[in-house]
Amino acid sequence: MKLSNQAQAFVLHFGEMGSRWGFNRTVGQMFALLTIHSEPLNADQLAEALKISRGNVSMGLKELQAWRLIELHHQPGDRKDYFTAAGSIWDLARTVFEERRKRELDPTLTLLRQLLLTDPRDEQEAQAQEKIQEVYSLLEMLDQFANTLSKLDHKDLHKLMKLGSGLNKLLDLKAGVKAKATSKATNTTTAKSTTGKKAK
Repeated sequence: MKLSNQAQAFVLHFGEMGSRWGFNRTVGQMFALLTIHSEPLNADQLAEALKISRGNVSMGLKELQAWRLIELHHQPGDRKDYFTAAGSIWDLARTVFEERRKRELDPTLTLLRQLLLTDPRDEQEAQAQEKIQEVYSLLEMLDQFANTLSKLDHKDLHKLMKLGSGLNKLLDLKAGVKAKATSKATNTTTAKSTTGKKAK
């Protein structure tokens, strides 16, 4: 199985991006290939296309299944396991988001709750606990927001993202107007000051 130049570039890039998503380069490449390929692929095909060992493919498939990013398929008369990406691009993005939340945010919130239940022994610990409370409050808000996002379907999520883009433009416009007003006020003050000096 040979990849086109376009597919190869896509796969290689997502392999490099894999660490930012939470898994290694090989798993990232496998996920990318399964995402763009129109037909289910088996382990032999993945190993051949990506030039990696069957052992690495096997471990990568297990990890992708643990992330709920791929689906298992069987074909009539073929005993091999075949795999495809689990859903649309929106579904996959949501799943990665939910899994990272479960693996990173949830344990952090649990730890912070435990720390906040401990009574501070002195002023230094009390100050530290205040900061921990601030971090906890922020992360809890993010967790609630993430929970809301996870319940939206891809159409509503797309609308929300477009709304966010429009809000950014509005804030940029507001900041620009404020900057112009400040600049105008500064110029007016400078002009008055200069006029006053000349009058003297």
